[in-house]
Amino acid sequence: MLLAAFVTAVQAQDFPAKPVRIVVPWPPSGNVDITARTVAPAFGEALGQQVIVENRPGAGGRIGTEAVVRSTADGYTLLLGSSGTVTAGPAVWKNLSFDPLRDLVPVGPIQSVPIVLTVAPKTPAASYAEFASLVKQKPGEVSMASAGNGSSNHLAIELWMRQSGLQVLHVPYKGSGPALTDLIGSQVQSMMDQLTASIGHIREGRIRALAISSLKRSPLLPEVPTLDELGVKGYEAATFTGIFAPAGVSASSLAKLNAALHKALAAPAVRERYQSMGVEVMDMSQAQFDAYVRADWDKWRKVARDGHISVE
Repeated sequence: MLLAAFVTAVQAQDFPAKPVRIVVPWPPSGNVDITARTVAPAFGEALGQQVIVENRPGAGGRIGTEAVVRSTADGYTLLLGSSGTVTAGPAVWKNLSFDPLRDLVPVGPIQSVPIVLTVAPKTPAASYAEFASLVKQKPGEVSMASAGNGSSNHLAIELWMRQSGLQVLHVPYKGSGPALTDLIGSQVQSMMDQLTASIGHIREGRIRALAISSLKRSPLLPEVPTLDELGVKGYEAATFTGIFAPAGVSASSLAKLNAALHKALAAPAVRERYQSMGVEVMDMSQAQFDAYVRADWDKWRKVARDGHISVE
């Protein structure tokens, strides 16, 4: 036992001695994937080891998240966690095989981003008022896509329906990428998604932005009003992303990961890239981020309980 403890201590001191893997529990091209691939090169440079991004999508982010939870807690397998997999999702998932607050430890935050309400090219709505009128005329028929059942996008839709009094047909996808593809092709009529993944398509005119979920307008879309401005008073639904490790990772490895992430996020190229996507880099200590995650969990758990929302 003493020998094993000694070996573990030596390994922690040498960390990282090989490439580090970040698991993205969503398909390529969505907000979480873009976030990971933006920071990975600078993160790897700060660690002195290559950082590899691996997509493991499915089950609303549960497959990839559980893979990290069950991995060896040595700091070499990390999760690019988000509201959808750490707070909002677990607040509604039934029969969850892990507890994200118990089985994962926050390494540090990356960014927060508002959600944008968009419509497809063939959806007959040039403004939020026209869209709300369309939904009111056809309650439960106008389709609205999300990144998956239990995702932060899904809960944002549920919260919007409760606060607006409108009813849409929720269409879950296996990630933002596939949902955006169908939105652009008008296979679905509308979508709530992180601005990160949608901003390029909005700028190119492939989809139309009607409203923003934050309480203040995005500087990237200053002409797009907030839902609060549009009459859905007090509506706010922002998502976050951050790096998480399996619970049990050594304190020294965790400290090295946190310091490297902080250094990576300070790189001008990384900050400029995130700013161009409409996200805000979250400058928090590890302890502050841990408190933020727990508060976000409490918020979405209340939304789920009050709305009797649960996902198998």
